[in-house]
Amino acid sequence: MITPLDIENKKFSKQMVNGYNVEEVDEFLDELTVEYEQKCKDISEKDRQIAQLEKDLLHYKTIESTLQNTLVIAQSAAEEVKNNAKQQAEQIVKEAEGSAKQSVESLNQSIVMKKREIDEMEKQFDIYKAKMESLLISQLELIKDMKKENK
Repeated sequence: MITPLDIENKKFSKQMVNGYNVEEVDEFLDELTVEYEQKCKDISEKDRQIAQLEKDLLHYKTIESTLQNTLVIAQSAAEEVKNNAKQQAEQIVKEAEGSAKQSVESLNQSIVMKKREIDEMEKQFDIYKAKMESLLISQLELIKDMKKENK
Protein backbone atom coordinates (compact mmCIF):
# COMPACT_ATOMS: atom_id res chain seq x y z
CA MET A 1 0.00 0.00 0.00
CA ILE A 2 1.37 3.41 -0.91
CA THR A 3 1.59 5.96 1.87
CA PRO A 4 1.75 9.73 1.58
CA LEU A 5 5.42 9.44 2.55
CA ASP A 6 6.05 7.04 -0.37
CA ILE A 7 4.56 9.55 -2.76
CA GLU A 8 6.61 12.36 -1.29
CA ASN A 9 9.86 10.37 -1.39
CA LYS A 10 9.36 8.84 -4.85
CA LYS A 11 12.25 9.79 -7.09
CA PHE A 12 12.06 9.49 -10.80
CA SER A 13 15.25 8.97 -12.80
CA LYS A 14 15.87 11.79 -15.17
CA GLN A 15 16.52 11.29 -18.80
CA MET A 16 18.91 13.55 -20.41
CA VAL A 17 16.59 15.02 -22.89
CA ASN A 18 13.04 14.69 -21.67
CA GLY A 19 13.41 14.82 -17.88
CA TYR A 20 11.76 11.93 -15.93
CA ASN A 21 11.37 8.38 -17.27
CA VAL A 22 7.87 8.35 -18.68
CA GLU A 23 7.31 4.65 -18.00
CA GLU A 24 8.27 4.98 -14.34
CA VAL A 25 5.99 7.97 -13.88
CA ASP A 26 3.13 6.18 -15.66
CA GLU A 27 3.58 3.05 -13.57
CA PHE A 28 3.65 5.09 -10.38
CA LEU A 29 0.58 7.02 -11.41
CA ASP A 30 -1.19 3.76 -12.25
CA GLU A 31 -0.34 2.38 -8.80
CA LEU A 32 -1.39 5.64 -7.22
CA THR A 33 -4.65 5.61 -9.15
CA VAL A 34 -5.49 2.04 -8.09
CA GLU A 35 -4.66 2.79 -4.47
CA TYR A 36 -6.56 6.07 -4.55
CA GLU A 37 -9.63 4.40 -6.10
CA GLN A 38 -9.53 1.71 -3.42
CA LYS A 39 -9.25 4.36 -0.71
CA CYS A 40 -12.17 6.26 -2.19
CA LYS A 41 -14.25 3.07 -2.27
CA ASP A 42 -13.25 2.30 1.31
CA ILE A 43 -14.12 5.82 2.42
CA SER A 44 -17.43 5.62 0.56
CA GLU A 45 -18.21 2.27 2.21
CA LYS A 46 -17.23 3.62 5.62
CA ASP A 47 -19.42 6.67 5.06
CA ARG A 48 -22.32 4.38 4.10
CA GLN A 49 -21.73 2.28 7.24
CA ILE A 50 -21.57 5.41 9.39
CA ALA A 51 -24.83 6.68 7.87
CA GLN A 52 -26.48 3.29 8.51
CA LEU A 53 -25.17 3.19 12.07
CA GLU A 54 -26.41 6.75 12.67
CA LYS A 55 -29.80 5.76 11.23
CA ASP A 56 -29.87 2.65 13.46
CA LEU A 57 -28.82 4.73 16.46
CA LEU A 58 -31.63 7.21 15.80
CA HIS A 59 -34.05 4.28 15.43
CA TYR A 60 -32.94 2.78 18.75
CA LYS A 61 -33.08 6.17 20.48
CA THR A 62 -36.65 6.53 19.22
CA ILE A 63 -37.47 3.06 20.54
CA GLU A 64 -35.83 3.92 23.86
CA SER A 65 -37.85 7.12 24.12
CA THR A 66 -41.04 5.25 23.26
CA LEU A 67 -40.25 2.59 25.86
CA GLN A 68 -39.56 5.24 28.48
CA ASN A 69 -42.86 6.96 27.68
CA THR A 70 -44.65 3.61 27.77
CA LEU A 71 -43.07 2.81 31.13
CA VAL A 72 -44.17 6.17 32.54
CA ILE A 73 -47.70 5.61 31.23
CA ALA A 74 -47.74 2.06 32.62
CA GLN A 75 -46.55 3.28 36.01
CA SER A 76 -49.19 5.98 35.99
CA ALA A 77 -51.89 3.48 35.01
CA ALA A 78 -50.73 1.05 37.69
CA GLU A 79 -50.86 3.81 40.29
CA GLU A 80 -54.36 4.77 39.14
CA VAL A 81 -55.54 1.15 39.28
CA LYS A 82 -54.01 0.82 42.75
CA ASN A 83 -55.76 3.98 43.95
CA ASN A 84 -59.08 2.85 42.46
CA ALA A 85 -58.75 -0.55 44.10
CA LYS A 86 -57.97 1.10 47.42
CA GLN A 87 -61.02 3.35 47.12
CA GLN A 88 -63.22 0.40 46.20
CA ALA A 89 -61.87 -1.58 49.14
CA GLU A 90 -62.61 1.32 51.49
CA GLN A 91 -66.13 1.60 50.04
CA ILE A 92 -66.71 -2.14 50.49
CA VAL A 93 -65.51 -1.95 54.09
CA LYS A 94 -67.81 1.02 54.78
CA GLU A 95 -70.77 -0.79 53.23
CA ALA A 96 -69.98 -3.94 55.22
CA GLU A 97 -69.73 -1.95 58.44
CA GLY A 98 -73.06 -0.26 57.69
CA SER A 99 -74.66 -3.58 56.90
CA ALA A 100 -73.24 -5.10 60.09
CA LYS A 101 -74.61 -2.20 62.15
CA GLN A 102 -78.04 -2.66 60.57
CA SER A 103 -77.93 -6.38 61.30
CA VAL A 104 -76.94 -5.74 64.93
CA GLU A 105 -79.75 -3.20 65.33
CA SER A 106 -82.22 -5.58 63.74
CA LEU A 107 -81.10 -8.40 66.04
CA ASN A 108 -81.32 -6.12 69.08
CA GLN A 109 -84.85 -5.12 68.12
CA SER A 110 -85.74 -8.75 67.59
CA ILE A 111 -84.32 -9.63 71.04
CA VAL A 112 -86.33 -6.83 72.65
CA MET A 113 -89.49 -8.04 70.90
CA LYS A 114 -88.88 -11.64 71.98
CA LYS A 115 -88.29 -10.51 75.56
CA ARG A 116 -91.58 -8.63 75.45
CA GLU A 117 -93.31 -11.71 74.07
CA ILE A 118 -91.78 -13.82 76.85
CA ASP A 119 -92.84 -11.27 79.47
CA GLU A 120 -96.34 -11.23 78.00
CA MET A 121 -96.49 -15.03 77.99
CA GLU A 122 -95.26 -15.16 81.59
CA LYS A 123 -98.00 -12.69 82.55
CA GLN A 124 -100.60 -14.75 80.71
CA PHE A 125 -99.26 -17.90 82.39
CA ASP A 126 -99.45 -16.22 85.82
CA ILE A 127 -103.03 -15.14 85.04
CA TYR A 128 -103.91 -18.67 83.83
CA LYS A 129 -102.26 -20.18 86.90
CA ALA A 130 -104.17 -17.82 89.16
CA LYS A 131 -107.42 -18.69 87.40
CA MET A 132 -106.68 -22.39 87.70
CA GLU A 133 -105.84 -22.02 91.39
CA SER A 134 -109.03 -20.11 91.89
CA LEU A 135 -110.99 -22.75 90.00
CA LEU A 136 -109.36 -25.55 91.94
CA ILE A 137 -109.99 -23.81 95.23
CA SER A 138 -113.63 -23.22 94.33
CA GLN A 139 -113.92 -26.85 93.22
CA LEU A 140 -112.29 -27.99 96.43
CA GLU A 141 -114.70 -25.83 98.42
CA LEU A 142 -117.57 -27.26 96.45
CA ILE A 143 -116.38 -30.79 97.22
CA LYS A 144 -116.02 -29.93 100.90
CA ASP A 145 -119.52 -28.51 100.94
CA MET A 146 -120.81 -31.62 99.25
CA LYS A 147 -119.14 -33.81 101.84
CA LYS A 148 -120.63 -31.76 104.64
CA GLU A 149 -124.07 -32.09 103.16
CA ASN A 150 -123.68 -35.80 102.74
CA LYS A 151 -122.79 -36.35 106.36
